[in-house]
Amino acid sequence: MIHNIGSAFEKEFGLRAIAIARTVAQMHDVQNTVGTKQGFKTIQPIAERIRLATDVDYIVIYDMNGVRYSHPSESKIGTVSADMLKNVASSQHEYISKALGVQGFSIRAFVPIMNSDATKQVGIINVGILSPKWYILVGSYKLDIFLSLLWGVGIGLIGSILIARHIKRQTLNLEPYQIARIVHERSAIMQAMDVGILATDEIGNITFINRLARQYTHYFSNNGTLKNIFKNTWLAEEKIVNNDNYRPLLMHDQMYLVRTFPIRINDKNAGYLIMITNRQEAHILAEQLTGVKALVDTLRAQHHESLNRLHSIAGLIQLNRNEDALSLIIDEITDEETIVQNLRDKIHDYSIQGLLLGKHSRAKELGIDLTLDDDSYLLDFMTGFSTGDMITVIGNLIDNAMEACLTKETRDVNILVQGDQHFLFIEVQDSGIGIEGNPNKIFDYGYSTKKQDGHGIGLALIKKIVEFNKGKISVTSEVNIGTTITVQAGEEI
Repeated sequence: MIHNIGSAFEKEFGLRAIAIARTVAQMHDVQNTVGTKQGFKTIQPIAERIRLATDVDYIVIYDMNGVRYSHPSESKIGTVSADMLKNVASSQHEYISKALGVQGFSIRAFVPIMNSDATKQVGIINVGILSPKWYILVGSYKLDIFLSLLWGVGIGLIGSILIARHIKRQTLNLEPYQIARIVHERSAIMQAMDVGILATDEIGNITFINRLARQYTHYFSNNGTLKNIFKNTWLAEEKIVNNDNYRPLLMHDQMYLVRTFPIRINDKNAGYLIMITNRQEAHILAEQLTGVKALVDTLRAQHHESLNRLHSIAGLIQLNRNEDALSLIIDEITDEETIVQNLRDKIHDYSIQGLLLGKHSRAKELGIDLTLDDDSYLLDFMTGFSTGDMITVIGNLIDNAMEACLTKETRDVNILVQGDQHFLFIEVQDSGIGIEGNPNKIFDYGYSTKKQDGHGIGLALIKKIVEFNKGKISVTSEVNIGTTITVQAGEEI
C-alpha cells in the first residue's frame, strides 16, 4: 500500500514539476536574459518567487554552458555544472527522472528554454520536488493502513483455521514433525528387516520397496509396477488376495516364499503388502534354531565312520585275512554296543541318544576322546525345554569343546548330563586351548575365534534358551589347560 501510494505521489510530482518548468521556460524575462550578465539579477528573484508560490523544493536555471542563474542557495549562482553540459535537455528534450540527493530522493523535471522566436535553445530549467519519506506516508495514512491490516489479519486467521482443520483431518491430527518422524522410522524399520518388503497402491504401483526386496527382485528403480518387477510369475498375472500361507515364487533362478496382505484404510482397499523370504535362507535358519543341522552333521559323521569300517573289513577279506576281518567286526560291534547300551541306560530320549552317538562318531573322525560321564542320566526333559532346545544346547556345547581341542595333542572332551522334569545340569569339559581374558565374552552374539562367516551364534543362542527357562550358564577357563561350561536350571540351582 505504501509502495503504491509513493509511486502515485512520484508520478503526480513529476507531472507537477514538468508543468512548472514549462511555465517558467515560457517567461520572456527568462528567455531574454538567460546567458547574459543581466540574467543573474533578473532570473533568481523570478525563480525564487515561483518556487515559494508552487511549494517546490528547487528551481535551477542554466545557460548552454552549464552556468547556474538561479538556485535555492545563492552561493551557487554563477557556478558551472559540468553534468548539465551532457544532459539530454541541452538537445531540446524534456524528461522526468528520479535521483538521490543530500536530502533524499527527488523527482526532477528538465525542460529546454528556447528564445522568444523558438528557433534556438538558450538554456535549461530543472525543477525538483523531494519524494515523501515512507514514515511520513505511514503517518498520513496510518488509519487506512490499520484498517487494511486488521481486515487482512482477520481474513487470514479465519482462512488459516479452516485450512489447518482440513489438514489435521487428513493427517490424523499429527503435527508435521510427528509425520516426518513416523516416515523416517517406518523407512528405517522396513530397511532393517530380514525379509523383502514391497508396498503397492490399489492398482499395483510400487510405493515402497526395501533393500532386501531390491536385492531379491534385481529391481533398483524408484518407480515400477508388479507386472514390471514380477514378470511371468503368478504375482504379476493373478489378483492379489489375502493369503495366510507362504506361496512359492521362482524368480531369477531362485526359489522364494511370498506372503501377501491387503492394506485397508477406512474399510477401503489402499494397496497390498508383499513379504518375500529366501527359501534357502529360511531353511538354514530353521536348521540352526532347531538343532536339525547339528543332528544331520552327527549322522553324516556316523555314516562316514561306518563306511571306513566297511572298507577296512572288505580289504581284509580281499587279502584273505578273514580272522583279522572277523576280529575287527567283533571289536567294532562290541565297542558300538557298549556305547549304545551306555546311552540307553543313561539317556531316556532317543533324539539325545542319536545326537550323542553321532557326536561320538564325529569325535573319532577328529581323533578326540569323547566320553559320557558315568554319573550322567537324563530321565526326562525339564519343563520348558523342548527337544530342539536340548539338541541345540548339548550339540553346540560339544561342538565348541571339540573345536577347542583340534590344535592340542591331548584331545579329551567329557560330558556330564543330569536331569528330569524338575532340573537340568550339563557340564562339558575339554582340554583345549582355553580362553584369553574374560571367558564370558564367548556368550556375546557374533563373538568367535573363527574367521568364517556364520559363527558366534551358537553359544549366544544357548544362553538365551537357558535364561528363558530361568537357568544360568557359567564358564571357567585356563589358557592351554581347558574350558568347562556348566548349565544349571530348575530346583538344583
